Amino acid sequence: MASNKATVSRISVSLPEDLLIELDAMVVGRGFESRSQAISDMINQQLVEHKREMGDEVMAGTITLLYDHSTRGLQKQLADLQHQYIDEVISSLHVHLMHHQTMEVILVQGPVLKLQMVADEMITLRGVITGRMQLMAAVIPPLHAPKNKRG
Repeated sequence: MASNKATVSRISVSLPEDLLIELDAMVVGRGFESRSQAISDMINQQLVEHKREMGDEVMAGTITLLYDHSTRGLQKQLADLQHQYIDEVISSLHVHLMHHQTMEVILVQGPVLKLQMVADEMITLRGVITGRMQLMAAVIPPLHAPKNKRG
């Protein structure tokens, strides 16, 4: 049986004592099993941010919006944008909150610069209170093989 576990390499890191004390407090506070797990998480976050800044990587993530659903035409505009970017928008979920507010989470995948453009178009619509795109250093497997690759 093949193992899915990645090979692990050891590295050595030197830190000032006050930074190490803060790291240990964070490990305990956030419930990490070890310093290595915490540092690995931080490195992954920085790598995602680096890839995002580069702009040419294909990544998966979410666009989370909080908006006033009583704003005339806003829900149609959001739906139209999701249809316009059908190759990037995988799925969406919305929940109605109090005081005419709706939270919508849109699952996306594609080139980072295009995803940022889609997020910006949605976040800047009149009636959107706040929005944020969160990307992961991962991609969703293709749902269908391209026609020329089918057996």
